[in-house]
Amino acid sequence: MNAFDRLSSWTPQMLAVLRIMTALLFIEHGTAKLFGFPPDPNVANVQLVSLIGLAGILEVFGGLLILIGLCTRPVAFVLAGFMAVAYFMAHAPKSFFPLLNMGDAAILYCFVFLYLMVAGPGAWSIDSLKSPEPVVNGTPRHM
Repeated sequence: MNAFDRLSSWTPQMLAVLRIMTALLFIEHGTAKLFGFPPDPNVANVQLVSLIGLAGILEVFGGLLILIGLCTRPVAFVLAGFMAVAYFMAHAPKSFFPLLNMGDAAILYCFVFLYLMVAGPGAWSIDSLKSPEPVVNGTPRHM
């Protein structure tokens, strides 16, 4: 067993770290739209009943659910779809290349949320308190 094999026992905790950090960064996009913090001139004066307002609501409330790990899989599914739609509506028409159309974050969020939908919340989540998965050799096993 090499050193990297021993790291496998930390998989649930690192999955939780990925979930928590993704949620915190995602929430920031929503708070900029809904509350003007941090200030972003691109989304100033957003109307709550608009596509940008809906995006802000999904980012804040979906992000909070992901952060605490509540209903992680269905929320991650919805947010992955939301990010795919956001990419194709707002970014893809500007350029084929994500670096040029500023859509690389939307793509990353989409795929991280898809991963969370499949992998679950990891450790330190409300979902894991409600129905803990059996753990074998440090790795959760699905029944």
